[in-house]
Amino acid sequence: MPLSNRSEQLEGGDLISEQVTAEEIQGVARELQVVRNQIQTISSQVSEYGITVEALEKQDPERPIFRSFGNLLLEVDDRDSLVNDMSEAIIALEDHLKRLMEKEEGVRDQYERLAKAFERE
Repeated sequence: MPLSNRSEQLEGGDLISEQVTAEEIQGVARELQVVRNQIQTISSQVSEYGITVEALEKQDPERPIFRSFGNLLLEVDDRDSLVNDMSEAIIALEDHLKRLMEKEEGVRDQYERLAKAFERE
């Protein structure tokens, strides 16, 4: 299994040298895949919540709304509170999604740097 040397400059100007292994690249690739799966899951949740809020806003106010709690389906007394809770959940999920996308970019950059260093050998 080929190894290559990688040098990085630290804040003080010192150089450090490490060897890049195929296992290290594979580990970063696995991390990238995990982050991408999380992005897909959170994106789906944001979409689902958005569709639900839209449906709630369009539904006849005289019709009952039910919410699942564990194994029970309970009627909701306060629609506005439910819509507000769901809207806040969407915002929280979107914030989490943004952080995951930033992480994905960092991990992808790390993967590309390691792959280039590995190929130089």
